Amino acid sequence: MNIKITGTGSYIPNEIERNEDFASHQFHNENGTQILQSNTVIIDKFKKITGIEERRYASAQQNTSDLAFLSAEKAIQDAAIDPETLDYIIVAHNFGDVNKNSSQADTIPSLAARVKHKLKIKNPYCVAYDLLFGCPGWIEGVIQAQSFIKSDMAKRCLVIGAETLSRVVDHHDRDSMIYSDGAGASIIENTKDSGGIISTISASYTLEESNFLFFGKTYNQNSEDTNKYIKMHGRKIYEFALNHVPLAMKACLDKTDFDIADVKKILIHQANEKMDEAIVKRFYGLYNQEVPEGIMPMSIQKLGNSSVATIPTLYDLILNKKIENQSINKGDLLLFASVGAGMNINAFVYQN
Repeated sequence: MNIKITGTGSYIPNEIERNEDFASHQFHNENGTQILQSNTVIIDKFKKITGIEERRYASAQQNTSDLAFLSAEKAIQDAAIDPETLDYIIVAHNFGDVNKNSSQADTIPSLAARVKHKLKIKNPYCVAYDLLFGCPGWIEGVIQAQSFIKSDMAKRCLVIGAETLSRVVDHHDRDSMIYSDGAGASIIENTKDSGGIISTISASYTLEESNFLFFGKTYNQNSEDTNKYIKMHGRKIYEFALNHVPLAMKACLDKTDFDIADVKKILIHQANEKMDEAIVKRFYGLYNQEVPEGIMPMSIQKLGNSSVATIPTLYDLILNKKIENQSINKGDLLLFASVGAGMNINAFVYQN
């Protein structure tokens, strides 16, 4: 049984928010004090650490489920399938549909149900549900889809990662510059083709780490704003990711008969360029190997961190030759990996 990704699609919003667009923001520290450095210095330091130059925001008329639907349409078309033959629609997200200028999540009905409705699927046995697993949500959806297919509960699944993080950011928080919007979708099915998903791994660290990412009030204590926004303990997340993600990636690869030298590309959650580079360097260090040039494609420079959407979007862009100097060929061995709120980590080894 070879369970493969047979179709991909992504939706990248049209609105571009550049680093210089944050020049007029008033940034505060976690304790509420105003940051005294100039915004020019703050933005320059931000770019050096994260690699982000610009990010995409959804238009005022669009919501997370809209982006998910648009990416799903493309994946269905790419796979050349009848959507009525889908057994599951799994939508990974974090905050549901959030209207512009609001941070209140709307998850009734589920985003998956909304996507199924927009796709006009009549089949009641096409089960639609949402998945909350932080940034690793799309990978976890792929792992669940594989399990459904292996256990003969399904033949074909649609897995989507979609987010509009621009709706849940505190404009007085420097970390707001990281986040962006987007969606990526994939068709997962059993095929006669060679390759596919070879091994998987998932983990949740919740004893001390569960609140590294959380919902909190604005850092501007003079504001009357009572809404809550996405917050993170950046240093703790960086250290956690560096200590645990490479080990999970190694455990996933070591489940297979492949060698580290066989890996052609690592598609890792696009959260922070320096962090991702450090994770991959430590991963190769576990095998006493140097990092091969071009092993880790990046999209964060122009697209920012769109959470669950980063990996499926990156994969779709590479397949469609939209990432400069990057390509994936038939038979290439890929390692997908992610880390995020929870704190959750997962990975899968995949032969294209």
